Amino acid sequence: MTEQVTRATFDDVMCPNYAPAAIIPVRGEGSRLWDQEGKEYIDFAGGIAVTALGHSHPTLVDTMREQAGMLWHLSNVMTNEPALRLAKKLTEKTFADRVFFANSGGEANEAAFKLARRYAFDHFGPEKNEIISFYQSFHGRTLFTVSVGGQAKYTEGFAPVPGGIKHCEYNDIEALKALISDKTCAVVMEPIQGEGGIIPADPEFAKQVRELCDQHSALLVYDEVQSGVGRSGTLYAYQQQGITPDILTTAKSLGNGFPVGAMLTTAEIGKSLAVGTHGSTYGGNPMAAAIAEAVIDIVDTPEVLEGVKKRHQLFVDELTAINNKHHVFKDIRGMGLLMGAEVTDELAGHAKDFLTHAANEGLFVLVAGPNVVRFAPSLIIPEADIKEGFQRFERAVAKTVADLKK
Repeated sequence: MTEQVTRATFDDVMCPNYAPAAIIPVRGEGSRLWDQEGKEYIDFAGGIAVTALGHSHPTLVDTMREQAGMLWHLSNVMTNEPALRLAKKLTEKTFADRVFFANSGGEANEAAFKLARRYAFDHFGPEKNEIISFYQSFHGRTLFTVSVGGQAKYTEGFAPVPGGIKHCEYNDIEALKALISDKTCAVVMEPIQGEGGIIPADPEFAKQVRELCDQHSALLVYDEVQSGVGRSGTLYAYQQQGITPDILTTAKSLGNGFPVGAMLTTAEIGKSLAVGTHGSTYGGNPMAAAIAEAVIDIVDTPEVLEGVKKRHQLFVDELTAINNKHHVFKDIRGMGLLMGAEVTDELAGHAKDFLTHAANEGLFVLVAGPNVVRFAPSLIIPEADIKEGFQRFERAVAKTVADLKK
């Protein structure tokens, strides 16, 4: 018999680096979840932009069961068929010629940053090693990736951190011009800042970043861990920005919840990741690759990608209607189904209150910093779930406003 566990068990046995809610979901189907008490929730959070095809998608469940009966793991002493098929599809559908598989977005970014420095070392020498990133960016939790990320709170207490990293303001091309030099090996950017507040890159800014990288022989690394695999309305967000990166990282939606990440690059740049320079025990294992291949096959279709754009407008319309009534947001923004609603100055610091009340109403949402309510649902969430979800969200908004007036 399975041992009964509760939220209190977490405090007894887990490290305290998370502060999970009292709710423990036990089952999911589509865009609905049920907790231990049988209460139903609509999911506008998607496991932080991960469950792009919802919970328990039948094709993915079948794929997992089939692959589980064949082969789980080999290590990279040998390759495997699912990994080769997935790599082939990713290179056919993007700018890339070469793929490195990992288990998470942080690992994919770690590989990207190492490759950027190694490529510069191979072609220009050891002095060309500086990486430029942007304030409020987020690239993972390893010591290297939190250092490249532009949020000091994530490196506090972990010094000394890796050097040769500089930061400037996002969407400020003059600030980047002041930092970039011939010592710069890479500029790292998200096409839309996720943890930083759901801030899309200005198209002209993105174009000029690409031009500056070319002028200084620096690589442009695109972190599409959160925006990739259809969430932006195209398979990858760069495909609608009119530029091409040199390296791209992808994870989250790629496995729909099964741990998998990938770094994509060109054949020329990929040469610098020579035998022995980097590796992963689990990266590209047959289970992860089989599931990711199935995700790509489903997502990269006109039906799903056009559906993302349609659902984006439904979210905008619903949020606008709520805001016209309650006047709680000063901006509604995003790309595809990665959206943020920034609270008014009067409500600054209270985004999490909306999350708490939403959960009480049977809806999961997210925050992106203290002032932005974030939405990252399934790309195929039924329109009926969107409508009902926003009915629940409006009740949560009303209760939040009422509480703050007390």
